[in-house]
Amino acid sequence: MHGKRSLLILALSAAALPAFADECTVDRAAMLALTPDQFDQDLQGGWRPMAEIADCQLAAADLIAAYRAQPKAAGNTTMIWHEAQLRAEAGQDARAVALMRQTYKPAPDAGGWNPYVDASIALIEKDRPALVAARAALAALPAPPETNVKDGFFSFAMPNGEVVQVAWPPNLDVVDAFVRCFGQSYRQAYSSQRCRHPDTMAAPQRDTP
Repeated sequence: MHGKRSLLILALSAAALPAFADECTVDRAAMLALTPDQFDQDLQGGWRPMAEIADCQLAAADLIAAYRAQPKAAGNTTMIWHEAQLRAEAGQDARAVALMRQTYKPAPDAGGWNPYVDASIALIEKDRPALVAARAALAALPAPPETNVKDGFFSFAMPNGEVVQVAWPPNLDVVDAFVRCFGQSYRQAYSSQRCRHPDTMAAPQRDTP
């Protein structure tokens, strides 16, 4: 009896877990053993390749959540944000918003992160006045004196040494896509070429953390 009962409990537990396609499967132990930079900032490694596969965003979000549970990821708000984005793309709006709210930065917020968070939440919650207000706050952000801004762009170095140029203020192009495609899903507004780059049709880039 005990053996049959154990099998039944095991079967019910397995049924309660989300079913992911085979292509969403990774070497979980190897992923969790990576350093935080390897896991989160390697554009060709960590969770990112999984997230680029259709319908694997939720699996990638769960992988980030598992990684964040480790002491070495404590306080890493960038990972919290990336998990939130993936959950938003997968339609888990309430969980995404709750995670996004954990990433607000204390004053002074020189990089305009908080208005960007406000805009993202407003898009998900379909609050146009809040989105417009967040966009205005971000657009009015002055460049810090120490920031290397030239011709409307600022440069920064990625952990791998690559120098990236991003328009100032950071993420304004993303928020403009939110305004342009307000009412659509987060995935559509964030990733659609029509929303992000209606003129150039260039591929969307990840936001600036």
